[in-house]
Amino acid sequence: MNTKDGYLFKKSTLMSTRAGKDIIKQALLREKGYRQFKKYDRETEEKFQEFTKRFLLSLHRQIISDSNPTITLKKFTDEIGSSELVLEEKKVIDTMARLSRPEILADRVERILNSNFVIMTFPVLNALFDGAEDYFKEGLPPDTRNSVVDGHIIAIDLSEPMDRIMDKDEDLEYLDDYKVMNPYILEVARQKISQGGDSVLGAFEEGFKDARIGQYIDTRIKKRPESITDEQMIGCYKKYRAVMGTAARNMSLNRRPLADVYHLGMAKASECVGCGNEIQDAIKNGSVKIPSWPLYYSLVTDDVAKGFELTMRKCKNYLDEASMALDMLPYEFQLRPFLEFLFLSISHYNQYWYNEIVKRDLFPLLQKNLDSLLRQ
Repeated sequence: MNTKDGYLFKKSTLMSTRAGKDIIKQALLREKGYRQFKKYDRETEEKFQEFTKRFLLSLHRQIISDSNPTITLKKFTDEIGSSELVLEEKKVIDTMARLSRPEILADRVERILNSNFVIMTFPVLNALFDGAEDYFKEGLPPDTRNSVVDGHIIAIDLSEPMDRIMDKDEDLEYLDDYKVMNPYILEVARQKISQGGDSVLGAFEEGFKDARIGQYIDTRIKKRPESITDEQMIGCYKKYRAVMGTAARNMSLNRRPLADVYHLGMAKASECVGCGNEIQDAIKNGSVKIPSWPLYYSLVTDDVAKGFELTMRKCKNYLDEASMALDMLPYEFQLRPFLEFLFLSISHYNQYWYNEIVKRDLFPLLQKNLDSLLRQ
């Protein structure tokens, strides 16, 4: 699988988890799921640069054609409802001048596209679109596929600069650039998604609204982490369900039955990956992420090790729900083995990061840092 952390799917790493060993077995036996997945993974290597060029050209066109970027940014921040995305007028003008230079914009685009969420989602959305096209037998033009897939990948990518602005843990010197880029990224995504028709754009707008609700809950928990509840975490995870579930739904151009099956499978799979990300971030930062399922379970049990153990059980619950979608697929759907292999890869991803915490004996450090945070 293509990831920014290439070692995650090397043979030695795969051997460290049960799911990874099953992946190796599928590869050795050249099973259908592995072959289908490998096809789209290989296509990502070839097509991702083409996608990047299309994205960059569309984004640059939006930026240089805007005669009043200050108003554009204000409209965006009003829609999102976050004062942290605001920038004073002089900085907006200076930043726009900088971003109008193609080489500068290209650098910023490359930075935000260097994301596992984006890289790992690209082959999945292409596969889902092809699966729906084969099922509905419509023979859509390539431009429709490119527009709808590109638009949703770009919308997913919008979460990268916004998260970096909110968390202030990466690319600190580029945060002003990201603030100015955000409204144009969203506009490019909307324009491309609209090529799929009113139903597709409507589904996106509904999902985008739900994602904003999830992000609002996320921000609220950050201010009072000790008050975290199970219900709040379910609400916070709406951002994962909405973004990935909606993208999957629209790979069928929002047509049933695949729209509903895609949404269930990918929404739950993304929540499962969200747990894995929280475990990975705990290793990277040496602290329990706020908010996260490990934080919730650790606070309730007063035991960080138990908190992460319960998070792994939560991962399994999410993946079990995602797997239910496989049994809802029409009999003639051709890419079920692809999805089975995808879910196997997700299981490996989560198990690997949990094993790393155990192997590095990080629980005492995480417990100490969490106790220190709560005393503040």
